[in-house]
Amino acid sequence: MKRCAWASLDDPEMCAYHDREWGVPVHEDRKHFEFLVLEGAQAGLSWSTILHKRAGYERAFARFDPSKVARFSSARVRALSSDPGIVRNRRKIESAVTNARAFRAIQREFGSFDAYCWKFVGGRPQRHRWTRTSGIPATSPESDAWSEDLKERGFRFVGSTIIYAHMQAVGMVNDHLVDCFRYPQIRALAP
Repeated sequence: MKRCAWASLDDPEMCAYHDREWGVPVHEDRKHFEFLVLEGAQAGLSWSTILHKRAGYERAFARFDPSKVARFSSARVRALSSDPGIVRNRRKIESAVTNARAFRAIQREFGSFDAYCWKFVGGRPQRHRWTRTSGIPATSPESDAWSEDLKERGFRFVGSTIIYAHMQAVGMVNDHLVDCFRYPQIRALAP
C-alpha cells in the first residue's frame, strides 16, 4: 500500500494518524479545538513530537473542551508549565487558553466554530492533485485569509502555516498525494 512519504511505517502513531485521521473532513467543534491546540503547540517542533504527546494534551486540556479551557486560571497555566506530558512552553499554554476564549466567541457568533471555519473554503474540501511532497505548499490564500481573521479575533499561534496544517488535518484540503491509498478514500468522503 502506497502512503504519503511522511507517514513512516517506522512510527506506528504517525502511520495510524495518516491512515485514519489526516484529511478526513471534521465537522465537530471539539475536534477543531483539539487540532488548534495541537497545531499551535507544534510551532517550531515536529508533528511526531506533538502526536506522541497527544494523550498528555487531552488530559491537560480537559479533553479539548473549549468551555473548560477558557476558564483555566493563571495557577492552572503555571501548573501546566511543569507538566511533562505536554510541551512546557508557557506562551503556547497561555495561547491555548486565550484561543479557547476566542473560540467560544466564534461559537456564539456563528452557532459553531465549524460553520465559521468551513466558509474559508466555500463549505467544501479543496481537492489537490499533488504528485510530490515537495509540491505541497505550506500556506495558501485561504490559510492566509483565515489566519488573518483569527488574529483579528484575538487568537495566537495561528500563523498561515499553522492554519494550513490545521486545514490539512481537518480535511478542508485533501493534500494526500494522488498515488496514496488514502487520496481516493478522502475524496469519496466529500464528493
